[in-house]
Amino acid sequence: MDLQTVPVNIRVVPDYFSLAVFRATVEDFGGLPLINLREPALNPYQRAMKRAMDLVLGSVALIFALPVMGLIALIIKLDSRGPVLYKQQRVGEQGKPFRMFKFRSMVCDADACLDQVVEVTADGRIIHKKKDDPRVTRVGRFLRSSSLDELPQLFNVLRGEMSLVGPRPELPWLVEQYESWQRKRFAVPQGMTGWWQVNGRSDKLMHEHTEEDLYYIQNYSLLLDVQILWKTVGAVVRKSGAY
Repeated sequence: MDLQTVPVNIRVVPDYFSLAVFRATVEDFGGLPLINLREPALNPYQRAMKRAMDLVLGSVALIFALPVMGLIALIIKLDSRGPVLYKQQRVGEQGKPFRMFKFRSMVCDADACLDQVVEVTADGRIIHKKKDDPRVTRVGRFLRSSSLDELPQLFNVLRGEMSLVGPRPELPWLVEQYESWQRKRFAVPQGMTGWWQVNGRSDKLMHEHTEEDLYYIQNYSLLLDVQILWKTVGAVVRKSGAY
């Protein structure tokens, strides 16, 4: 209100970044241009096709994976005490929490020792994942390097809590420290693999790859999902960034 009494120019900088992420559209209303600021990241057709691919490929993958998963469960049980599956709270699409399944690759009381592993660098970067994490079991180290610990997430996919491809579901305590622009990564279903995983994986910490997630959202197509799935095979074989 004070500016109304002062002869100054007022300029507003539009948030072009948000417009790009949500594919804002311009509509004409009686000759007046209107900008739609809340266009969904996925239109209904894209969402339906993505879900169909998840159900078909996820079901086929689970059928072939079940014998391997049974063997892994037995080995984990023989290697260390504790449950075979590890259920961890993660943040899904639109910030909705869910329990993500993994094969247990750490000692059973690993979460209680998290404060002994988490580090904050001088520039404020949070490091919570290390190659030499002492909580990882012998079998767990192999499961992580081969990405076999992720196989139970096929159940999350079939339940509709995750997708085969998308930004990786994040830990709630890390999401609480997100800046507002980083939360745009939750505009699509979170995935088992994604653009970040095929472009560095753990070589770059998950909460530091938001730019890659937003690139995926801005450029989404079913073909891109197929390309990422194909590249994931190579990344898993090379064991690049997995620990």
